[in-house]
Amino acid sequence: MSELIDIEEIMRVIPHRYPFLLIDKIISYIPEKKIVALKNETINEGFFQGHFPGKPVMPGVLIIEAMAQAAAYFAMQSLPEEKRKGAICYLAKLDNVRFKEPVVPGDSLHLHIRQKQMRFNLCKMGGQATMGCKVVAEANLTAILK
Repeated sequence: MSELIDIEEIMRVIPHRYPFLLIDKIISYIPEKKIVALKNETINEGFFQGHFPGKPVMPGVLIIEAMAQAAAYFAMQSLPEEKRKGAICYLAKLDNVRFKEPVVPGDSLHLHIRQKQMRFNLCKMGGQATMGCKVVAEANLTAILK
């Protein structure tokens, strides 16, 4: 397991930027096995203003996007060093998406991604978003690296 990976390193590997960068740091990374990223929710997030006024809830599609960004970092790091430069990871497929609990301001979302299969430029991963011991969302993600 490696040490914490900060936001500067994340931005070096994936192209997402504010306001659409949805992971704050990586708290665990085991090459070719799994990654755990963190997203801290604050009331200052723009989407909370309209989703929903008086009862802010993180949109489910953004929970999946945060998972996809953690998966993109993981998949990019799986490429040989010489192939990483200029490569981008695209989300190609989602399966078995489930939302189980709402995510609200003040929550810390842990994004768990595990590798299922890496073949050429295709990476299949399983993902879970958790808060403490509770699973709030899960999905199978397929990414393509170009």
